[in-house]
Amino acid sequence: MSLVETAPTIDSAMHGITARRLTDIVTTHRLPTVDGRYLHWDELRHRTPPGDLSVREWWLAVQFARSSMLRPIPLSDAEGRPFNFSMPDEALENSHLVDRRASGEIAISEEVTNSATRDRYIVSSLIEEAITSSQLEGASTAHRVAKEMLRSGRGPRTRDELMIFNNYQAMHLVRGWTTPLTPDQVLELHRVVTSGTLDNPDAAGRVQRPDEQRVHVEIPGGEIVFRPPPAEQLPDRLEVMCAFANGEGIEGFMHPVVRAVLLHFWLAHDHPFEDGNGRTARALFYWSMLSQGYWLTEFLSISRILRQAPMQYGRSFLYSELDANDTTYFILSQLRVILRAIEELHAYLRRKMTEIRTSERDLRQSGLNHRQSALISHALRHPFADYTFRSHQRSHGVVYQSARSDLLDLEERGYLVRRLVGRAYHFRPVDDLRERIEAGRT
Repeated sequence: MSLVETAPTIDSAMHGITARRLTDIVTTHRLPTVDGRYLHWDELRHRTPPGDLSVREWWLAVQFARSSMLRPIPLSDAEGRPFNFSMPDEALENSHLVDRRASGEIAISEEVTNSATRDRYIVSSLIEEAITSSQLEGASTAHRVAKEMLRSGRGPRTRDELMIFNNYQAMHLVRGWTTPLTPDQVLELHRVVTSGTLDNPDAAGRVQRPDEQRVHVEIPGGEIVFRPPPAEQLPDRLEVMCAFANGEGIEGFMHPVVRAVLLHFWLAHDHPFEDGNGRTARALFYWSMLSQGYWLTEFLSISRILRQAPMQYGRSFLYSELDANDTTYFILSQLRVILRAIEELHAYLRRKMTEIRTSERDLRQSGLNHRQSALISHALRHPFADYTFRSHQRSHGVVYQSARSDLLDLEERGYLVRRLVGRAYHFRPVDDLRERIEAGRT
């Protein structure tokens, strides 16, 4: 990641500015944004300022416009300076879109709303999030191999596979939380995330101690641009973070999605653990979203989006930490990530429904009778359905022998698999039903 230049403070930008000049500055640019964007100094300094302003004067005008919007949160940096946030137009619009698309919108594919298929998509999204969240922190296992491990149930063979397996378990863990967040839950989550993967196994499930080295970020020349709070403060800070996660610690209304995003930022900033902070922070974001009614979050993978642009993810942290602790940069970045994840889910579901309709069209040319076509069409949408001779007979009002011939023929074609349950045969769709129908066409 290229280095981010620390933003000038209002006090430093004011140096040498007269009262008359200040009036000119604040009347030339009155908005907290530039062309609708909430720009950091690192971006704004490369642009041409309006009127006769210098770049530094332009930045001062922007900062004055932002100062009245900023609200504090109960998080402070290592020097005790508070963090704050604001809600510019883009944040208001995108949080509204998340409300519509992740909590209340019903215009979603039946693949998600159908109870017979929704679990399959939840598992797929949990697998995707487990893999990519681990890859963001260095796991190098191939995506295909990791999916095979999680779907087959085999145990992890390497440390990288164990990171992914742990993250999958952690995502399942937070889905089951129904009570307010506690420090013990956060520690348990970290234990699950890092079990068996740390150089110091004793560090799993506990915050760092005062005698342990804390991470920091420095630039060439030795200047430290990020330092987490001292380890002695971590237990108390964890208590305050949990209170914030549960809706306490801030005056007035805070949008639920913003609270979830700031919870993600908070744990990553405090960096309370030896390793696994990012994975724990992203899992807490999922818990917060689900606990506040954003049910579609179960089907999203934010880490897959973040992994496509990891520098932007890291820069959103630095922008917030290198501009007077203004977390608006991180909020805006994460809202874009959430919306993109939702859009990609819808696109994926549209592709799946197109594939199903194509398979149903192929069935009409496969030589199956109308009863068999109806059953396979049902199976494409209900991959865990169970069929018997009797159920097929009742569904189509045919004699037992016709129903028996239908199902045995579908088994022979490779579309169904048979097992004996008690004294009756039961049939279910093969896992790759759509692919087999497509192969039969070619």
